[in-house]
Amino acid sequence: MSRKVLNVTICFVMFLSLSVGMNITTVSVANAETTTDSMNIKVENGMTQPIYPLDETIVENLYVETTVDSDRDGEYDWISIKVMRPKTEPGVKVPVIYEMSPYRSGLNPIDFHDVNVPLTPVEHPGNNRGGEPFAVTNGAGPNFGRFANYYIPRGYAVILGESIGTGKSEGCATTGDEQETLATIAVIDWLNGRAKAFTEDGQEVNAGWTTGNVGMIGVSYNGTLPNAAATTGVEGLKTIVPISAISSWYDYYRANGAVVAPGGYQGEDTDVLAKAVTTRDNPEVCGTVIDELTQNQDRATGDYNNFWDERNYVNDAKNIEASVLIVHGLNDWNVKTEHFAQWWEALEKNNVPRKMWLHQGGHGGTSANNWKQTENRWFDHWLYGIENGIMDEPKIDIEREDHTWDQEENWPNNKSDPTKLFIDGNHQGLDGTLSTRHGRNKPHFTQTLVDAPQKKASSLVTEPNSDNPNRLAYLTPELTEATRISGTPEVSIRANIDRRVANLTALLVDYGGETPEIVTRGWMDPQNLKSSKRSKALTPNREYTFSWNMQPDDYVFKKGHRIGVVFIASDYFYTLRPEAGTEITLTPTRSKITLPIVGGKKALDW
Repeated sequence: MSRKVLNVTICFVMFLSLSVGMNITTVSVANAETTTDSMNIKVENGMTQPIYPLDETIVENLYVETTVDSDRDGEYDWISIKVMRPKTEPGVKVPVIYEMSPYRSGLNPIDFHDVNVPLTPVEHPGNNRGGEPFAVTNGAGPNFGRFANYYIPRGYAVILGESIGTGKSEGCATTGDEQETLATIAVIDWLNGRAKAFTEDGQEVNAGWTTGNVGMIGVSYNGTLPNAAATTGVEGLKTIVPISAISSWYDYYRANGAVVAPGGYQGEDTDVLAKAVTTRDNPEVCGTVIDELTQNQDRATGDYNNFWDERNYVNDAKNIEASVLIVHGLNDWNVKTEHFAQWWEALEKNNVPRKMWLHQGGHGGTSANNWKQTENRWFDHWLYGIENGIMDEPKIDIEREDHTWDQEENWPNNKSDPTKLFIDGNHQGLDGTLSTRHGRNKPHFTQTLVDAPQKKASSLVTEPNSDNPNRLAYLTPELTEATRISGTPEVSIRANIDRRVANLTALLVDYGGETPEIVTRGWMDPQNLKSSKRSKALTPNREYTFSWNMQPDDYVFKKGHRIGVVFIASDYFYTLRPEAGTEITLTPTRSKITLPIVGGKKALDW
């Protein structure tokens, strides 16, 4: 790749102006490193308004020198970025909205891991996607992508980057590790004078046109990179807006020791994703890096190890200096809800300025409830210092099942209380019940399910009062009032398994509508009895207590419906699918589910 350059001259002035309506007023900028830069923006109702012509946008294709050598060629990787900024008067400086993506040059065709494979007994401790194109045109005038089209007229620069190993960038895709993170923040360092950028001709370019204030945004992987960047505490990154974003890569590809797929991508793993996004020239130079991903991700045991620990951003939430606006779908089975829940908890623990939007959609963002105005006001406050009251509002915006929106002060709901529901089996050969009262212990009464990996969970939860050898179902009585859960359900079962290894899956189900609705689910490798870090093969037919979490949720069961928990072994769309026939024998009265019920036990009036 040639490294070329275009000279850019930027003038500086020593005053600060803010255009409110049609008036120019001198103000100081909150959150800025200096208050001597000049701005020219128009603000109405606490939001910047479009004043810069999009057809006068200045566009630069540049390369930023990083501090990593991920392709191990002896030179620091250079990453490709497109800078788009409004044409301003000399000395006027603008903040930056920045999206880094591994998807901007598309995806390679790749093979997924086979999931129809035997499970591995461990004898000893084991240690929707897509970026937006750089720029497209149509007959209606300039089109620089959704962020640039909206924010450049409002006085922001927009930078779209290609992550290491992708598109015109150098390096190798490393799926979430420190190298990828450091390459991402190199752009922020350049904007603040701490790194170098060059044109395609190899001439150095500075960023004197910017205030240095940066906000990152993106969906999925593009939203995960802001999480990673923020944990470095990099100076100049003022805020991030992670949408459907990963907070720990282990929890994207694993769950309690089990190898678990992101929804819709059975057989994907860190190496598969790296192969898909390695769209750089000469991708074969990354073969060794991808081989190391394959080895270290450890699909054999599914255990949490140093490889995954390096990719756990929750560990470093204490370093975050930026504010955070989380957006996540309550029905996202790609980047599952555990990601926003544990990230929110870590932000709260570390007193990070924060806000969160939870919507009823799946993988992606929302346009409902005036979302774009909230996003606009958020960036205006944190990048331009406009006091528009957004931080005085309740922290949580949550969409209910009927698509109305509520605001709350925290998540889970402050009145959510872990409530135990005890299991009892039906002696008539059918399944059984859930009750808030612990019934008489019947340690010799057991029920057995047989693993049927090729059967889908949606069929296994139907007709809970009929005999089905491949599942065990337990239901509450009909609810006398609507009942809300807010938080993380947990299950604990006393059971024995006739093999040394198996899958365990729990499904929380809403019964009462036209068809049963799986509200949330959770998985476990029973070999990880005590820790996700340590697998140990089971002794067949020996009783153990297996405890694991389901995916967090916020859901209202309607009056007259019944809450059910259904146990199966393999989960067709998520877990590995071994040979059928494993038998799991459960002791109902020594098993329970704990639900985060708003109002606690008193909300269940039977």
